[in-house]
Amino acid sequence: MAVVGEPTNEGKRVVQRNGAILNSRLVAAIVALRHGESMVLADAGLPVPPTVEVLDLSLAPGVPGLCQTLEVVAASLQIESAVLATELSRSNPMLEGEIARLLRPAEVHHVDHETLKSMVSTARLVVRTGEVTPYANVVLVGGVPFG
Repeated sequence: MAVVGEPTNEGKRVVQRNGAILNSRLVAAIVALRHGESMVLADAGLPVPPTVEVLDLSLAPGVPGLCQTLEVVAASLQIESAVLATELSRSNPMLEGEIARLLRPAEVHHVDHETLKSMVSTARLVVRTGEVTPYANVVLVGGVPFG
Protein backbone atom coordinates (compact mmCIF):
# COMPACT_ATOMS: atom_id res chain seq x y z
CA MET A 1 0.00 0.00 0.00
CA ALA A 2 1.26 3.46 -0.84
CA VAL A 3 2.23 5.91 1.88
CA VAL A 4 3.03 9.62 1.99
CA GLY A 5 4.95 10.84 -0.99
CA GLU A 6 5.26 7.38 -2.54
CA PRO A 7 4.21 7.46 -6.19
CA THR A 8 1.45 5.09 -7.24
CA ASN A 9 1.33 3.26 -10.58
CA GLU A 10 -0.52 6.26 -11.99
CA GLY A 11 2.26 8.61 -10.87
CA LYS A 12 0.04 10.42 -8.34
CA ARG A 13 1.25 10.93 -4.79
CA VAL A 14 -0.77 9.52 -1.91
CA VAL A 15 -1.19 11.66 1.20
CA GLN A 16 -2.18 9.00 3.74
CA ARG A 17 0.34 9.02 6.57
CA ASN A 18 0.60 5.39 7.62
CA GLY A 19 -1.12 3.18 5.05
CA ALA A 20 -3.21 1.46 7.74
CA ILE A 21 -6.69 2.14 6.34
CA LEU A 22 -7.94 -0.16 3.60
CA ASN A 23 -11.29 1.55 2.95
CA SER A 24 -10.66 3.94 0.05
CA ARG A 25 -13.66 6.19 0.87
CA LEU A 26 -12.43 6.65 4.41
CA VAL A 27 -8.89 7.43 3.24
CA ALA A 28 -10.26 10.00 0.79
CA ALA A 29 -12.38 11.62 3.52
CA ILE A 30 -9.43 11.86 5.88
CA VAL A 31 -7.21 13.39 3.22
CA ALA A 32 -9.94 15.87 2.25
CA LEU A 33 -10.77 16.97 5.81
CA ARG A 34 -9.54 20.51 6.28
CA HIS A 35 -8.63 22.47 9.36
CA GLY A 36 -11.76 23.13 11.40
CA GLU A 37 -13.97 20.71 9.47
CA SER A 38 -15.54 17.76 11.25
CA MET A 39 -15.99 14.05 10.80
CA VAL A 40 -18.21 12.01 13.12
CA LEU A 41 -17.50 8.47 14.28
CA ALA A 42 -20.95 7.22 15.22
CA ASP A 43 -22.60 4.35 16.99
CA ALA A 44 -25.08 2.27 15.02
CA GLY A 45 -28.07 4.36 16.13
CA LEU A 46 -27.02 7.99 15.66
CA PRO A 47 -29.54 9.80 13.43
CA VAL A 48 -27.91 11.39 10.40
CA PRO A 49 -29.58 14.04 8.23
CA PRO A 50 -30.04 12.93 4.60
CA THR A 51 -27.78 15.78 3.44
CA VAL A 52 -24.73 14.35 5.24
CA GLU A 53 -22.63 11.64 3.63
CA VAL A 54 -22.53 8.38 5.58
CA LEU A 55 -19.86 5.72 5.31
CA ASP A 56 -21.45 2.67 6.93
CA LEU A 57 -18.79 0.30 8.24
CA SER A 58 -21.18 -1.61 10.53
CA LEU A 59 -21.20 -5.37 10.03
CA ALA A 60 -22.81 -6.69 13.22
CA PRO A 61 -23.49 -5.36 16.72
CA GLY A 62 -20.10 -4.25 18.04
CA VAL A 63 -18.26 -4.83 14.75
CA PRO A 64 -16.38 -2.68 14.23
CA GLY A 65 -16.47 -1.00 17.61
CA LEU A 66 -16.09 2.74 18.09
CA CYS A 67 -12.70 2.51 19.82
CA GLN A 68 -11.36 0.11 17.22
CA THR A 69 -12.39 2.53 14.47
CA LEU A 70 -11.14 5.59 16.36
CA GLU A 71 -7.74 4.01 16.92
CA VAL A 72 -7.22 3.48 13.19
CA VAL A 73 -8.66 6.87 12.15
CA ALA A 74 -6.70 8.78 14.81
CA ALA A 75 -3.45 7.29 13.49
CA SER A 76 -4.16 8.83 10.08
CA LEU A 77 -5.94 12.09 10.89
CA GLN A 78 -4.52 15.23 12.45
CA ILE A 79 -7.14 15.89 15.15
CA GLU A 80 -7.32 19.37 16.64
CA SER A 81 -10.15 18.61 19.04
CA ALA A 82 -13.03 16.26 19.64
CA VAL A 83 -16.51 16.46 21.09
CA LEU A 84 -18.24 13.81 23.20
CA ALA A 85 -21.69 13.74 24.80
CA THR A 86 -21.69 14.47 28.53
CA GLU A 87 -24.14 11.58 28.88
CA LEU A 88 -21.33 9.18 27.92
CA SER A 89 -19.34 10.34 30.95
CA ARG A 90 -22.22 9.40 33.22
CA SER A 91 -23.37 6.20 31.52
CA ASN A 92 -20.01 4.66 30.59
CA PRO A 93 -16.98 6.41 32.13
CA MET A 94 -14.66 3.54 31.16
CA LEU A 95 -15.50 3.93 27.47
CA GLU A 96 -15.15 7.69 27.74
CA GLY A 97 -11.71 7.24 29.28
CA GLU A 98 -10.60 4.93 26.48
CA ILE A 99 -11.83 7.40 23.85
CA ALA A 100 -9.97 10.25 25.59
CA ARG A 101 -6.80 8.12 25.68
CA LEU A 102 -7.05 7.40 21.95
CA LEU A 103 -7.56 11.09 21.21
CA ARG A 104 -4.48 12.38 23.09
CA PRO A 105 -3.12 15.02 22.73
CA ALA A 106 -6.26 16.54 21.14
CA GLU A 107 -8.54 18.63 23.34
CA VAL A 108 -11.77 16.86 24.27
CA HIS A 109 -14.91 18.92 24.83
CA HIS A 110 -18.25 17.76 26.20
CA VAL A 111 -21.73 18.87 25.13
CA ASP A 112 -25.15 17.42 25.79
CA HIS A 113 -26.27 14.67 23.42
CA GLU A 114 -28.83 16.86 21.64
CA THR A 115 -26.14 19.44 20.86
CA LEU A 116 -23.83 16.71 19.58
CA LYS A 117 -26.62 15.41 17.32
CA SER A 118 -27.08 18.93 15.91
CA MET A 119 -23.35 19.06 15.09
CA VAL A 120 -23.80 16.08 12.76
CA SER A 121 -25.55 18.28 10.18
CA THR A 122 -22.31 20.20 9.50
CA ALA A 123 -20.00 17.17 9.35
CA ARG A 124 -18.27 16.34 6.08
CA LEU A 125 -18.77 12.64 6.80
CA VAL A 126 -20.35 10.34 9.36
CA VAL A 127 -18.62 7.00 9.78
CA ARG A 128 -21.20 4.58 11.18
CA THR A 129 -19.67 1.79 13.24
CA GLY A 130 -21.27 -1.30 14.73
CA GLU A 131 -21.00 0.21 18.23
CA VAL A 132 -24.19 -0.36 20.24
CA THR A 133 -23.23 1.51 23.43
CA PRO A 134 -25.52 4.50 24.10
CA TYR A 135 -23.94 7.93 23.43
CA ALA A 136 -20.82 6.37 21.87
CA ASN A 137 -20.24 9.06 19.24
CA VAL A 138 -17.31 11.39 18.72
CA VAL A 139 -17.05 14.50 16.57
CA LEU A 140 -13.48 14.87 15.30
CA VAL A 141 -12.32 18.33 14.27
CA GLY A 142 -9.49 18.40 11.76
CA GLY A 143 -6.22 20.06 12.62
CA VAL A 144 -3.17 20.93 10.57
CA PRO A 145 -0.22 18.54 10.17
CA PHE A 146 2.34 21.34 10.56
CA GLY A 147 3.01 24.25 12.85
